[in-house]
Amino acid sequence: MRIHGPGRSKRVRRRLIAIAAAVLALPAFVAVTGPTAAVAAPAGGYEEVFVDSSMGPIKVQIQWAARGGNAALYLLDGMRARDDRNAWSFETNALDQFRLDNVTLVMPVGGQSSFYSDWYGPSNFNGQKVTYKWETFLTRELPNYLATRGVSRTNNAVTGLSMGGSAAFTLAAYHRDQFKFAGSYSGYLNLSAPGMREMIRIAMLEAGGFNSDAMWGPPWDQQWMRNDPFVFAPMLRGLSMYISSGNGLPGEYDAPGALLGSLGSSNLQGSLGSSGSITSFNTSNAMGLESLALANTRAFQMRLESLGISATYDFTAQGTHNWGYWSAELWKSRPQILDALNAW
Repeated sequence: MRIHGPGRSKRVRRRLIAIAAAVLALPAFVAVTGPTAAVAAPAGGYEEVFVDSSMGPIKVQIQWAARGGNAALYLLDGMRARDDRNAWSFETNALDQFRLDNVTLVMPVGGQSSFYSDWYGPSNFNGQKVTYKWETFLTRELPNYLATRGVSRTNNAVTGLSMGGSAAFTLAAYHRDQFKFAGSYSGYLNLSAPGMREMIRIAMLEAGGFNSDAMWGPPWDQQWMRNDPFVFAPMLRGLSMYISSGNGLPGEYDAPGALLGSLGSSNLQGSLGSSGSITSFNTSNAMGLESLALANTRAFQMRLESLGISATYDFTAQGTHNWGYWSAELWKSRPQILDALNAW
C-alpha cells in the first residue's frame, strides 16, 4: 500500500475543492448568459456595449437608471452621426441631466444620413456595404437586448435633433406599444413641403455621399409618405410630445462674429446635426437650417392642431441649428419625459 505524504494530500484536496466549486458555479453562469435570460438592470453607471443586428454589431452607449428602473430614453443623433460616439454623449450634458433619474439613457452609435429607417438597399454612390435597417434595430433587436438587462419593452421615450427629431416621431408613430413619448428638437417634420425632398437628397450627398434613392426610393415612392410626420400625424394622437425650434437668429450658443471668419472651415451642410461646434461660416449655415426647421415645425404644429392633437411646443426667440440649444431643449423636456415614463 502506498502512503502519500502530507504535501500530496493537500494538493489533492485543493484540486477537488476547485472542481467542486466550478461544478456548483456552472448553472448560475449558464442562466445569466442564456439568450432568453433576464437580469436586473444595473443601478446607475455607464456602459458601452455592442448589440448584434442585421447590419452587424452596433455600438450603444448606455447610462443605466439611477435606481434600477425599467424606463429608457433613446437619444437619436443628427445627419452627421459618427461611428465612434453618439454626439449626445459629448456635445451636451445629457448624461448629467439624467444621472440621478430612474431612466436609462440609450444612445445608439452610427447611422449617418440614415433617418434611422429601414432602407431599400445599400447606397451605390459611396460603396456602402450593408443595407441600413435602423428601424428594425431600434424597435426589435436593441429592445430585445435591453430586455435581458431589465429594461421594459413598453416604457420608453425617444427624442432627437434634426434628422433624429424626424425619426423620433416616425418610430413612435409606428411603434406605439414601445414609446410613450417622442421629442423633436429642430426636426424636419414636413417632408412633403415643396423642395424638402430635394434638399434632403443634397444633404445626404454632403453627409457621407449617400444616395437617397437607396433609402426611400425616388421622390414619388410611398416610403417618403410613410416617413413624413406631417402625413402620419393622426397616428400620434394620445402620445406625449415635445416639439421645439429656434428661429435662426444667433443667440447665446453662437458666435456671430465668426461669420466674418475663414470660409474654408465650412461646408454646405456642416451644421446639420454635426458633431462639432458651430464656428466661422458654419454659423450662417446653422441660421439657414434652423429657419427651415422652424418652417417645418410650424407647419407640423398647424397640422396637429387641425386634428385636435395636443403637444408641448417651445419656439425660442433666438437659436440656430446648434448643439447648445438642443441640450437646453432636452433639459426643458426632461420633466415631461420623466412624467410620461413615471421615472422620477
